[in-house]
Amino acid sequence: MSTESPARLAVRKTYKLYIGGAFPRSESGRSYQVQSASGDFLANAALGSRKDVRDAVKAARAAVAKWSGATAYNRGQILYRVAEMLEGRRDQFVAEVAAAEGAGERDAAAIVDAAIDRWVWYAGWSDKVAQVLGGANPVAGPYFNLSAPEPTGVVGIVAPAASSLLGLVSVVAPAIVTGNTVVVLASTERPLPAVTLGEVLATSDLPGGVVNVLTGSVAEMAPWLAAHMDVNAIDLTGVTDPTLGRELEVAAAENLKRVIRPSTPDWAADPGVSRMLSLLEIKTVWHPKGV
Repeated sequence: MSTESPARLAVRKTYKLYIGGAFPRSESGRSYQVQSASGDFLANAALGSRKDVRDAVKAARAAVAKWSGATAYNRGQILYRVAEMLEGRRDQFVAEVAAAEGAGERDAAAIVDAAIDRWVWYAGWSDKVAQVLGGANPVAGPYFNLSAPEPTGVVGIVAPAASSLLGLVSVVAPAIVTGNTVVVLASTERPLPAVTLGEVLATSDLPGGVVNVLTGSVAEMAPWLAAHMDVNAIDLTGVTDPTLGRELEVAAAENLKRVIRPSTPDWAADPGVSRMLSLLEIKTVWHPKGV
């Protein structure tokens, strides 16, 4: 009698979108195969559509009031809890980064650790941004002149493909720590770290709609996101095609969106505060002094 275990069939995963704190299927019903850097099958991912972009923007807009109205201290607590949960799923992220980027296990582990540390770093800025950017301004006259940073609103993000987790964290965390909500277009070829991040956020204290993750063809979805009239800013860091980048900038100009399109970033370098500051508005109030 044989004592060998019977061969098992692989359980092929089909991931969904992450919109408004839930995991809906793509409105189109389409999916596509995600492969590793070496060409092996990893999973099926939803192929997002124009309708999915609209639904994600609607969810992000609905979450703005609650998230931007939360205290900075509370936002920091929530984001730190997310970092704890990222740490708890470290092994899964290491495997996904290694498969997506073709990195060795040690290099992938270093990337994941850097991504978790960066999330913690941004979480710590939540109650410090106002102190750095805000304050009382000296003016000539019997007035108080006070400036305070406020979130821009809904931010569309094209996630970088070259850095599927560290780059992703480096564009999402600075947007939400300052009170914005986001719609993220995950890398078409390397979406699994973004999908897993969505699963982490869904089980954290982050309100639904603050982060929405769409998978599929960036070239298909990005024009609808850039042209959407209820999106206030768009981060095109992940756009490598110059023709597509110009088209998205033109579309974004329709309602004067703020456009972020830096040169190829060094994700391992100190991120600084420029990305946080670029997604804030400075509100200045004049108030007469009492006699």
